[in-house]
Amino acid sequence: MTASASSGTPKRSAIGCKPAADPASTWVRQADALEIVAKASIYTARLTIDVTPALRGRIKVIAFERGITAAEMLRALLEREYGGGKP
Repeated sequence: MTASASSGTPKRSAIGCKPAADPASTWVRQADALEIVAKASIYTARLTIDVTPALRGRIKVIAFERGITAAEMLRALLEREYGGGKP
């Protein structure tokens, strides 16, 4: 009495193709991508600084209250402080 190897294993179904993207969603994502590219062309250098978690939290809350991103707020601050043109 030998059991067949295939009798104990369940059959696997083939996985279909990924559904096509909704045209409206594609259109919205495309507009977002264009906006990101436009902003990236203006600001070409990245600056990394270390701050405490508490300071990072305060920066994010203040930016949210002002209705802007933390990056926009910090760019304005740096421009105000160091944008005079002197090296």
